[in-house]
Amino acid sequence: MDGVGLGTADPTINPFVTANLPNLDALLGCEDWYLAHNGRLSTARATLIPTDANLGVNGRPQSATGQAAILTGRNVPKLIGEHYGPKPNAAVAEQIKAGTLFSEVVEAGGQAALLTPYPQGYFDAIDSGRRLLSSVPLAATSAGLVLMTADDLRNGRAVSPDFTNQGWHDHLGYADIPLLSLVEAGQRIAKIAAGYDFSFFEHWPSDRSGHRGSLAAAVAHLEMIDTVLGGLFAAWDDEKGLLIITSDHGNIEAKDHRKHTRNPVPTILIGKNHQELGSEINDLTDIAKIIRKQLQSGKVAKDRVARLQSNPAAMQLCND
Repeated sequence: MDGVGLGTADPTINPFVTANLPNLDALLGCEDWYLAHNGRLSTARATLIPTDANLGVNGRPQSATGQAAILTGRNVPKLIGEHYGPKPNAAVAEQIKAGTLFSEVVEAGGQAALLTPYPQGYFDAIDSGRRLLSSVPLAATSAGLVLMTADDLRNGRAVSPDFTNQGWHDHLGYADIPLLSLVEAGQRIAKIAAGYDFSFFEHWPSDRSGHRGSLAAAVAHLEMIDTVLGGLFAAWDDEKGLLIITSDHGNIEAKDHRKHTRNPVPTILIGKNHQELGSEINDLTDIAKIIRKQLQSGKVAKDRVARLQSNPAAMQLCND
């Protein structure tokens, strides 16, 4: 979730205070989990960790370097000497191309995907040089992955950042793409993710809601996210996967200005050993470390073998 931090209890500033968030409240066992001063929280199913997005660098954290830190496990802002964004400059791109979670899974023979789809106009703008890839799609393509398209969205292989696909109808001209309810969108994220060793879903409109619009609109946006998460939580199999929800920097939690914040961001873990894994997270670079621990436990290799054994033709091709 781009641009979501932990803030204060001031209802005139922080939309979390007045938002109705029953799914997150139930998951985390309290109604004020979104406050920065609360510290770590754990329930039977989940752990929340206030996570440092500043990484020892002055200034306001930015998307390009924050996302790069999440996906590489390296302190990218410190390595390049600044927080930078929204799109990667040459220095950030170099860090991403040096290796990310996407490339590590692919190199290990696993299956990885960015679940966010892009319309044809996006690809045309990239090809013409009018637009740059942001950190997450750059990491995916640098690993040799093909970005999801409208066809993937149409056929249920991707989930739109707006969740329901209404924006594809209203603004992009894809009237044939089926509409989803918010709950269905959350369920679909869980279903698609189950087919990969590592997958990433990017919800960037939360950052836009921090930069623009009213406090009331931000409240409505958070309530929309909570409904999606309700569907995701209900469909997620805790025994088979680790679900991580985090952000690259704060923003929406402080509507008294339109800038990013230096607040901690919430990292939520759902799955086996969530409390133990959560104890290892302090800043954004630690997220990749616990994902690597999960992958190196043998899950990638075991799942890869199981998939091949269930498809003798594919096994023969690999043997050949």
